Amino acid sequence: MAGRGLRLSYDKRTVVDGAEIELRPGAVTALLGPNGSGKSTLLRSLARLHRPDADTVRLGDGNPDENADGGTDALALHPKDFARRVTLLSQSHPTPSGVTVRDVVAYGRHPYRGRFRSADADGPRAIAHAMDVTGVAEMAERGVDELSGGELQRVWLATCLAQDTGVLLLDEPTTYLDLRYQVELLDLVRDLATEHGVAVGVVLHDLNQAAAVADHVVVLHRGQVRASGPAAQVLTSDLLTDVYGIRVDVTTHPDTGRTRCEAVGRHDARAV
Repeated sequence: MAGRGLRLSYDKRTVVDGAEIELRPGAVTALLGPNGSGKSTLLRSLARLHRPDADTVRLGDGNPDENADGGTDALALHPKDFARRVTLLSQSHPTPSGVTVRDVVAYGRHPYRGRFRSADADGPRAIAHAMDVTGVAEMAERGVDELSGGELQRVWLATCLAQDTGVLLLDEPTTYLDLRYQVELLDLVRDLATEHGVAVGVVLHDLNQAAAVADHVVVLHRGQVRASGPAAQVLTSDLLTDVYGIRVDVTTHPDTGRTRCEAVGRHDARAV
């Protein structure tokens, strides 16, 4: 899946201009940047929730060795056809009342059902698998209005997984999760890419989470893509300090080799 030269606006005010992004099967791409940089808007454009003013979004054939430039125009697909190929976990959802976890996860099968909710032969397997890998199977018969924010987030992720698409878009998925479930969710995202060949695009605020989970990072600032590439190459102190407007130190963890980013505040001893 790829967006080329995307220009996105709200009320004739351009908020993203000339953005380039490509999501490849089997890889995680993280969108980073300060509030208002355009990352969620860019993600929503890939999900067809924000129509570009210029250029378009294209879907490839799922071959990891080919990009999506010659693929299908995503905006031209029937909604159900698009939903069988791309799913989005947005930042927030209304909490339905009087329905179980299993019922909510089953919502993800809507693109595969015909009129009058006709049979979806693969539905039970997809629903059970989605609940199992997200750790919500044990609460399948509980009402979703009884769940904590972190439990709900995992249920909504299971709903996306039940949709069984090749492209998964996540907008700040670790919001509302405690430390354990943040780590477990990012591990799951990594597994979906590595083991199942899913193309993942994820908006994150935590630079270290992005460095840990992503194959590729895209840094946005004031609606422009400032840098794009592997985390170790893109996440530099000079770039992050400029983009975020605060000193950011970047080091390499001696044991894992991962890039580590730390903002330096006024009361940090190193800032003296």
